[in-house]
Amino acid sequence: MCAFPIAASNVLTCTDSYRRLGMEDPLSRFALIKAVLAPAMRLMFRPQVEGLERIPGEGPVILAGNHLTFIDSIVLPVVSKRQVQFIGKDEYVTGKGIKGRAMAWFFTGVGMIPVDRDGANGGVAALMTGRRVLEEGKVFGIYPEGTRSPDGRLYRGRTGIARLTLMTGAPVVPFAMIGTDKLQPGGKGFPRPGKVTVRFGEPMEFSRYEGMDRDRYVLRAVTDSVMAEVMRLSGQEYVDMYATKAKAA
Repeated sequence: MCAFPIAASNVLTCTDSYRRLGMEDPLSRFALIKAVLAPAMRLMFRPQVEGLERIPGEGPVILAGNHLTFIDSIVLPVVSKRQVQFIGKDEYVTGKGIKGRAMAWFFTGVGMIPVDRDGANGGVAALMTGRRVLEEGKVFGIYPEGTRSPDGRLYRGRTGIARLTLMTGAPVVPFAMIGTDKLQPGGKGFPRPGKVTVRFGEPMEFSRYEGMDRDRYVLRAVTDSVMAEVMRLSGQEYVDMYATKAKAA
């Protein structure tokens, strides 16, 4: 996992980047961060976790779920037994000074892989980074909506999730975050104490579509089936529109 923005052409150079900068492997930080965060989170958020045993204990896995607020990406890695790696904004690790370095240390430690998603090759870089993680037999977390929900409803999923599962053969475990938006409305500010629920569904596999990762109808069908399961788990109202368009409107 790389502590600095990844371009589509160099998604496999993360280890070398850490060695050059004298930074330790973020996997070693995850245990430390989780040991500190887990007790504090249990006190503050009182998380109720359902279906955790549905995440396979080994091998590549895609965790795909809804995205309500910023703390989703902190809650998910902490409640999971396996480390979850996920794409995040590169701005979280490019800050200057002690604060910037501390943020980079923390976010990469909990599993975030910074990618410049707004760049010309942002989508390709994100997709190829996810593929690399899965081909290494790890867990990759993704929010198919592509951004936080602007109003608590579940929006149309983007087909990157489908391409990942079809390219790698990794099963998809859907999940739902429930209540995190009540603790951190708008995704900003320090979250207030409260109760959250994280609900995992049964693994979904799409081997019947092997070799069809460029068929747009198949990609849409796979994505919609995952989102339907996320909707069932979360109880959210579904909106057949991309969240980015809803925000722009």
